[in-house]
Amino acid sequence: MFPILEKRLLAKGIYLMKIQAPRVARSAQPGQFIIVRAEEHCERIPLTVSDYDREQGTITIVTQAIGVSTKKLCAMEVGDALADFAGPLGQPSDFVKEPVEEVRKKRYLFVAGGVGTAPVYPQVKWLTEHGVEAEVIIGAKTKDMLIYTEAMGKVATKLHICTDDGTEGFHGMVTALIEKLVNEGNHYDVVVAIGPMIMMKFVTLTTKKFNIPTVVSLNALMVDGTGMCGACRVTVGGETKFTCVDGPEFDAFKVDFDEAMRRQGMYKTQEQRALAIAAERAAGHKCNIGLDK
Repeated sequence: MFPILEKRLLAKGIYLMKIQAPRVARSAQPGQFIIVRAEEHCERIPLTVSDYDREQGTITIVTQAIGVSTKKLCAMEVGDALADFAGPLGQPSDFVKEPVEEVRKKRYLFVAGGVGTAPVYPQVKWLTEHGVEAEVIIGAKTKDMLIYTEAMGKVATKLHICTDDGTEGFHGMVTALIEKLVNEGNHYDVVVAIGPMIMMKFVTLTTKKFNIPTVVSLNALMVDGTGMCGACRVTVGGETKFTCVDGPEFDAFKVDFDEAMRRQGMYKTQEQRALAIAAERAAGHKCNIGLDK
């Protein structure tokens, strides 16, 4: 069992949890993910590592309560324990495996959208600790949905805030801010985008215009996280890759985003049924929606 040591509300429906998992913490690297099950009969939830502390033996995760399983996870409290916490899984970020002298020659721009802001944090933290410049754009629909701004401001070379409605920072999409920064003469050797699939697609279209190498994280496609189920298949450079074992990070210019978004929507019907069943049960009604047992 994996006890919850800390829980904080970051924004509406978005929770940070610090989990006691010493073996995972000893090996975790930026870019990797874990698979969580809140209870024995819950589905597996893939979550990119949001931070780790090897001395304390803890892993930080950030979850948005959307479906039945994520709502169960977010309803847990300090002192409760997760049934499963498997990891670290997947490949670390490329810069972790490169000679640090080469990485220091590069200037990074991270584009974080929504909950995707959390896994950006350990990457920027690692780069800063190794003397690498890393700017960050944090984007959200509105000010109330921004997360990690204070923590990110302490590790980023420069932090840019961007909201769709202009309630804080730059008024507009993250893609417009990228164009603005580049047109103002800022040079970036690598862009890393983590967030909703549609955001990563349009960030990639934007960076491609400026020929800036771009990396995206596709962890949201996973189911079992071990390469067994095949549900996380994605086409990269015309080849089939498995997000969980080959990724979760890939060369954005080679990713077939349209296929990835279709695959991401494959289970929406089942998710809607599961939510309806949970709502019926919560209301004390007998459920006859089809998935009930």
